[in-house]
Amino acid sequence: MAKSNEEIVLEFCKAWSRRNCQELLGYFSDDAVYHNIPMPAVQGKDAIEEVFNLFLPTSEKIEWEMKQLFGHGDLVFTERVDRFWMNGKTVELPVAGVFELENGKITEWRDYFDLGTWTRQSGI
Repeated sequence: MAKSNEEIVLEFCKAWSRRNCQELLGYFSDDAVYHNIPMPAVQGKDAIEEVFNLFLPTSEKIEWEMKQLFGHGDLVFTERVDRFWMNGKTVELPVAGVFELENGKITEWRDYFDLGTWTRQSGI
C-alpha cells in the first residue's frame, strides 16, 4: 500500500536526524523547488544539495519536533521546531512548512521562519 503524503513528509522530517544529504534528496522530484522564504528559492536537486550543504556538514546533531501536521490532497502543512547543534551552539527555530507532493515525491517545499532568530542563535 502506498504511503500517504503526510507519512512521506513525516518520514522526511525525521530523516534530518540522520544528516544524510543523499537520503534527503531522495525525497525530491528532479525539478523540485525549495524555498526558505527569507531567501531566494532554488530549483533542482543539485541546487537543493548546495543549500543543504550550508548547514548539514556543520551540524553535529539535528532534530525536528513536529507540532502539527495536516494534509489535504497534494499539500502537507507542518508546524515544527527545528533544532540544530552547530559550532557549540543550539539553534531552535520555529518553522511553518508547506510541502507539495506528486507521485510520492516532494515537488515544492516552502519554509516560513524568522531569519533574525536563525542569525541570532547560529551566528551565521
